[in-house]
Amino acid sequence: MELLGLGNAFALIGGAMAVFLAGAGSAIGIGIAGRSAAGVLTEKPERYGINFIMVVLPGTQGFYGFLGGFLVVQNLGLLDPSYSITLSWQQGLMIFAACLPIAFTGLVSAIHQGKVCAGGIMMAAKRPEMAFKAGVVYAVMVEVYAILGLLVTLFMLNSVDWAALKEAAIAVGN
Repeated sequence: MELLGLGNAFALIGGAMAVFLAGAGSAIGIGIAGRSAAGVLTEKPERYGINFIMVVLPGTQGFYGFLGGFLVVQNLGLLDPSYSITLSWQQGLMIFAACLPIAFTGLVSAIHQGKVCAGGIMMAAKRPEMAFKAGVVYAVMVEVYAILGLLVTLFMLNSVDWAALKEAAIAVGN
């Protein structure tokens, strides 16, 4: 299978950006929350459970970006050797643009969710009864924007007529 055309390159760059930017944001957000949790756990190891939840919450955006990138790779036929699609540069740019919502909302929201979680971890160290009410709920409020970015990416990727592209690729012998 050979990748041909500028369109495929644009589409793959978009999928890669979704994975890399959302994943980088998740790594940064987890790092921010993890530092706070490590500090609290040195004095209060019994807080591990709630701290764990708040540390891993910023990691969800990386999964959302992975989903966007995976859908691009799958629909281009890179996982199925029986066909491949060659996109025009305009189609490739459309797919590139479709990946941007989760790429950027994933990056920004994961970092800010990590900061919110770090604050929640510090608050829960002093007032454990507020851990869920304030710490987790506030962090989930930031998550909403990553989910919206994912939904926009999914809607845009679903607007591409992949079936027609696949049929055209099969018809020309790809």
